[in-house]
Amino acid sequence: MPSPQLAQRALGTLALTIIGLAGHSSVLADEKAEDPQFKLTIGQQRYSQNGNSLDINLRHSSAFGNAWVGYFEAGGFETQQWRGGWDHTYGDVVRVQASLQVASGGFVGGSLNVETGKTWFVGAGFGRTNLRPYFNLNYDPNDAWSLSGGYRTTDGVSYSLSYTRDNRENPDQQHLHLVYRAPVNASDRLTLDILLKQGFVNGNTIDRTGVTVTYDWPRYFVRLAFDPNTNFTIDDAVRVGVGMRF
Repeated sequence: MPSPQLAQRALGTLALTIIGLAGHSSVLADEKAEDPQFKLTIGQQRYSQNGNSLDINLRHSSAFGNAWVGYFEAGGFETQQWRGGWDHTYGDVVRVQASLQVASGGFVGGSLNVETGKTWFVGAGFGRTNLRPYFNLNYDPNDAWSLSGGYRTTDGVSYSLSYTRDNRENPDQQHLHLVYRAPVNASDRLTLDILLKQGFVNGNTIDRTGVTVTYDWPRYFVRLAFDPNTNFTIDDAVRVGVGMRF
């Protein structure tokens, strides 16, 4: 289990950060009162071999882009890691998204993705890190290239397909995501992400299926995920996440 003392310190630090940022948010409220600028996510993961983990993430969105700070603690791995990051999308007809991630322990990584199209869309991306330890909670390989495409309807429904493959240390590792997203009751949204995973784990080839289901209300959301052989380890991970926008 995560250390209660460290978890309490992390939550306390994050609470102080939220209070400060909320004050800053109120100053900006007149500029964009209808859109929440902050997104807080708290997640609990259960690993099949290494117990539980706690993850807390706070994101801020503005004209500068999306910036975030997070904390991860896993008792079974006997580790804690702070992280921060930023991403921003440029352009309209051709959209270029750049991102940067840093974390305690010396990790640095970044990615570049290009997408075009409105109703029908296609894209490609590339990611690189300095190979320092990093607890990757989006599950996909970081040192990788990717291809994506899909279709968006006029009533807000979208169907997309994305393929990510490691292109550095483990080129056998690959993910295929099939994502369905649709509005519900005019104000809510349902997202279903089916993951098909292939690669080597401890010398054995795996061919597994995972799933993530997210339900969004206007201000709150809940997410349930199952990731087999998470990050291509022996662990299967089940994650429950809840969050709010403000």
